[in-house]
Amino acid sequence: MGQVSVIFSYLVFFNVVLSYGMETAFFRFYNTASNKKTVISTTIISIFWSTIVFLISALLFRKQLALLSGIHVEYITYTVWILTLDALAIVPYSKLRAEKRPMKYAFIKMLNVTVNLVLNIFFLAFLPSIASHDPNGFCSTLFIDNFQIGYIFISNLLASLITLLLLSSNYFTIEWVFDYSLWKKMMQYGIPILIAGIAFAINEHFDKILLDWMHVPMADIGAYAACYKIGMFMVLFRTAYTLGIEPFFFSHASHENAQQTYATITKYFVIFGSFICLFVIVFIDLLKKPLVPNPNYWDAIKVVPLIVLANFFLGIYTNLSVWYKLIDKTKIGAYISLIGAAVTLILNYLLIPTMSYYGSAIATIAAYGSMMVLSYQMGQKKYPIPYDMNRIFSYLGLTVVFSGVSFYIPYIRENYFIKIALLSLFLYFIYYSEKDTLLRIIKRKAK
Repeated sequence: MGQVSVIFSYLVFFNVVLSYGMETAFFRFYNTASNKKTVISTTIISIFWSTIVFLISALLFRKQLALLSGIHVEYITYTVWILTLDALAIVPYSKLRAEKRPMKYAFIKMLNVTVNLVLNIFFLAFLPSIASHDPNGFCSTLFIDNFQIGYIFISNLLASLITLLLLSSNYFTIEWVFDYSLWKKMMQYGIPILIAGIAFAINEHFDKILLDWMHVPMADIGAYAACYKIGMFMVLFRTAYTLGIEPFFFSHASHENAQQTYATITKYFVIFGSFICLFVIVFIDLLKKPLVPNPNYWDAIKVVPLIVLANFFLGIYTNLSVWYKLIDKTKIGAYISLIGAAVTLILNYLLIPTMSYYGSAIATIAAYGSMMVLSYQMGQKKYPIPYDMNRIFSYLGLTVVFSGVSFYIPYIRENYFIKIALLSLFLYFIYYSEKDTLLRIIKRKAK
C-alpha cells in the first residue's frame, strides 16, 4: 500500500502536466466560440502531439527516471503508458461534458473503474491460487511470483486502454484543423491553470512523497494512504459536483442574475457537503471495517476527520473560484494555489519529523482552508457574489463542532445514540433554516 501510494502520487503530477490546463480552457472557449468544431479539433491536436512527444521522451529516458525516483524501471514503463492513454482521453471526456451527455460519460467512467477493480481482484486474490492448483494451465502463464505492484499497474493500464478505445471515435470523426491563433489564446488561459494544477497536486498527493523522502516507514505511509481513502465519500461528492458545475458556470455567465445563481448553488453545496462530512465522521468506526478491513491500518484513522474537512474546504474553494475563471484572470487562481502549496510544503517540513503522517493531514486542511478564505476575500473585490455567509458559516461551524465532539470525546465516540442525536439535530437545523425555500419548492411541484 505504501509503495503504490507513493508511485501513484508521482503519476498525479504528470497527469496535470500532460493536460496543461487545456481541459478548463476547452470549456471556456467551447462555450463562447462560434465554430465549436475548431475548438474541439485544435484542443485534440494539441493534446495528441504533446502526449506523443512525452511518450517517446519518457520511454527513451525511463532508466534515468527510475534512478531519479527510486522506482523500478518496469513500473516507470507502465506508468508512462497509463499517463499516455489517460491524456489522450482528456478531450473526448471534456467533449461529453460540454455536450451534456452525462449518461455516456458516467458509463465509460464506471466501466473504467469496474475493469480496474475486477482485474485487481483477479490478479491479486485469485490468480495465485489458480496457478498453484493448475501449474500447466493458461492462468499459470500469467502468474509472476512477488509481482503484486506490477499487477496493479497492468490492471490500470488495461482499464485505460479500454476507455480510450471507447472514446477513440473522436480522433477519427473530427476534421484535423489546427487554429494557431485560437491555440495561443487557449494556452494563455490554460498555463495558469497548469500552475494551479501542479499546486493542487502538491496539496493533495505530495505528502506521501515527502513522507517517503523524510524516511517515514513505508508501513506507516501505507496506513495513512489506506485511511485517507475513507474520505472518498467527500471526494466523490466534490468530484461529481465539479464535473458538472464547471461547464454550468461558463454557460450561465451571461444570464441575468448569474451571481445570485452561483450564490445559491454554493449554499446548497455547503448544506449537502456538511451532511456528508458529519455523517462520515459520526459513523467512521463502522465505515472503517469494510473500507479498511486490515486492523493494522487503524492507527491512522485519526487523520480521517481532518482529511474529510480538507476535501470539503476544497469543494467550497471550487465554488468560490468561479470568479477568476469567468473574468479570465486564471493567473490569480495560480497564485492562490501556489500559496496553498507553500503552506503544504512548509507545514509538512515542520510537522512530519515530530507528528509523522498526522502532520501531513494538518498541512492539507490548513492549505485548503487558506485557499478557501483567500479566494472568497479576493473574489468579493473583483466579482462580487451575494453569498449567504451567515447561513454558510452556521452550517460549516456546526459541522466542525459536531464532528469534533463525535470523534475526539471518547465517551461520545462510543455512544451512537448521542452521535445520531447530533446528526438529527443538525438536519433539523438545516430544515428550520431552509424551510421557507423547501415549502416553496413543494408548492411549485404540487402545481
